[in-house]
Amino acid sequence: MNIQRFFLFFLVFLAGCSKPSEEIVVATAANVQYVMKEIKAEFEKETGKKIDIVVGSSGKLTTQIREGAPFDVFVSADTKYPQEIFKNGGSAEKPRIYALGTLVLWSKKIPKAELNVEVLADGKIKKIAIPNPETAPYGEAAIQVLKSKNVFGEIEKKLVFGESIAQTAQYITSGNVEAGFNALSIVLSPEMKDQGNYIILDSTDYKPIEQAAILLNHSEDSPKKKTSEQFYKFLYSQKAKEIFQKYGYK
Repeated sequence: MNIQRFFLFFLVFLAGCSKPSEEIVVATAANVQYVMKEIKAEFEKETGKKIDIVVGSSGKLTTQIREGAPFDVFVSADTKYPQEIFKNGGSAEKPRIYALGTLVLWSKKIPKAELNVEVLADGKIKKIAIPNPETAPYGEAAIQVLKSKNVFGEIEKKLVFGESIAQTAQYITSGNVEAGFNALSIVLSPEMKDQGNYIILDSTDYKPIEQAAILLNHSEDSPKKKTSEQFYKFLYSQKAKEIFQKYGYK
């Protein structure tokens, strides 16, 4: 073998040995998307490893995981969906709660002094945005609030359902609806801050919004296994906890 053929063989050999990508994909509930931007930045700065964020409603992300989407960690808006994944064998570990969410009533049109659940029954209020309670835990909590205040029957026909909490926020901030329900974390995000008025709803009027994450299964030789475990651990660190608190999570 002459020297040129030797080097060509060597380059081909190196190409065949190139390291597979260790970049992981984190499926993220829409209410956590702005928080996750900060957590992602801190994690990448601390470890030098890259993560990619995919945002959606918890229900839709669960369906994608069920259908084989290549996610590595699932950060849900509740515990129900991660539990379902665990029971179906999608993870070797039980999900863990990382934060408690807070529900708000939000409006661009109603002054803060007049904003409350009872005012939604007023004839001047034509449309009220709410995340789809079938797939979004904050929508489910909003229905519980409306029923606890005995106004659900009066306003049911005014409800406009967003596919996710992010789409519901668009309905509210665009002024297409008079008011809507959302997560405090969205209202406090730099992208949404100071857009209208909001009130924090009494947490005794809805079941606690316990948000859990789950580490999804990896084979032992997966190049993403170590980074996934590292990120999952980071999600429960003191640094991440402080970021969650900044966005109104408990």
